[in-house]
Amino acid sequence: MTPSSAPPPSSAGPAEPAGPPEPAAPREPADLVITGCTVLVHDDRERIGFEPDAAVVVRDGVVESVTTAAAAAAVPAADRIDARGQVALPGLINCHTHAPMAALRGLAEDLPTEEWFNDVVWPVESNLTVRDVTLGARLACAEMIRAGVTTFADSYFHMDAVAAVVDRCGMRAQLGQAYFSSQGSEGREASLEFALRRRDGAGGRITTALAPHAPYTVTEADLAATAELAREHGLPVHLHAAENREQTDASLARHGVTPIEVLARTGVLDTDVLIAHGTGITEGDLPLLARADGRTAVATAPRGYLKFAWPDTTPVRALREAGVPVGLATDGAASNNSLDVWESMALTSLIQKSAEGDPRWLTSRQALHHATVQSAQAVGLGDAVGRIAPGRRADLILVDLTGPHTQPVHDLAATLVHSARAADVRTTIVDGRVLMRDRELLTLDVPAVVRELGERLPALTDRGHGRRIQRYDT
Repeated sequence: MTPSSAPPPSSAGPAEPAGPPEPAAPREPADLVITGCTVLVHDDRERIGFEPDAAVVVRDGVVESVTTAAAAAAVPAADRIDARGQVALPGLINCHTHAPMAALRGLAEDLPTEEWFNDVVWPVESNLTVRDVTLGARLACAEMIRAGVTTFADSYFHMDAVAAVVDRCGMRAQLGQAYFSSQGSEGREASLEFALRRRDGAGGRITTALAPHAPYTVTEADLAATAELAREHGLPVHLHAAENREQTDASLARHGVTPIEVLARTGVLDTDVLIAHGTGITEGDLPLLARADGRTAVATAPRGYLKFAWPDTTPVRALREAGVPVGLATDGAASNNSLDVWESMALTSLIQKSAEGDPRWLTSRQALHHATVQSAQAVGLGDAVGRIAPGRRADLILVDLTGPHTQPVHDLAATLVHSARAADVRTTIVDGRVLMRDRELLTLDVPAVVRELGERLPALTDRGHGRRIQRYDT
């Protein structure tokens, strides 16, 4: 201010001398500080790295910072976890499963796909009650939490029951009410009604999708209607397609197009779509998937493909080169027998090496990339989970690598992918809430679930009625 523009002197007398600045209000303690661990981190090119002797500070369900253990010692916290000897990873994501089918684990064994569906699974599923679905979902969520899975993508029946389980147990999930065209328009309408009503439920931990079962059980008219509803309401689509080569060959013989071409011409590929399995994806399908207007992703669940003796596996390398994310999955426990994403991660790496004839593909670091960043992208949560970084939701797990089967550690990525097991997960955290601590489940009572499920199994598994919910005929 120049002298000529200075204000006239005040008549109020001399100003009081300025006092010391007001002290800043003390900040509330962090909700959780995890300290002394090695943290898996990602750089701006999505490459993984490891920060030793690190700490993670969590506030309001979000990662506030990834810092050093020494710096975190001065951070006040409501809860602290000493994680020395452990690795902090983003929570694993099961990109395609049918959680309630944990109740059918081991029921249909050593059968070809068609007999598995027609002779056992679909007759049994005609018996399903809401209570059966609730118990199966509780068992599945307990299994996944103990294995370090924090998020799962699920399509099944009676999905309000699954949503209630997710709400109570603290997991994160993308849920869809599955439907067949044999149900008439009511099936599609029920899928939409569920998706709209349950969207953003459980404090934002539940997202939803439309869930037509597959191109061989849902007509092109219904697929086109589903695609239109998805665009209108901003919903993703989660379905099976080109599950195996037999389905692709049958579609070509009957309709002159592959299942992926069906999705393209019905507009499903113009939505955000998650395709389960895709072992029957052809080379000609890749350009369609690459130039889709929506966000297309594929979920691979390799254990089931081995069990059904399918001749091919998900073409992970070709899909990645086409820019299509591939997430890791287990499918339901009725076909896979477990919900162990650790096993899916190791099998994906090994089977891809064999399928490509290249031991340099899929590396351990690439497998971890699929288990974290790509799996998060596949379920539409790439901006929220899949990394341990400031601003991301605090979905993370602590893995104990002090056991003899994980020592010594020459290559930490290889140890995690090929040596660590689901049982090495010590702690599972979702939205900053500890769901399992030192292997103790805190939100589910497994013995009670097992007792009641055992009482219900005779009625659930009865096939004497001769009914089935659908017929598998590709």
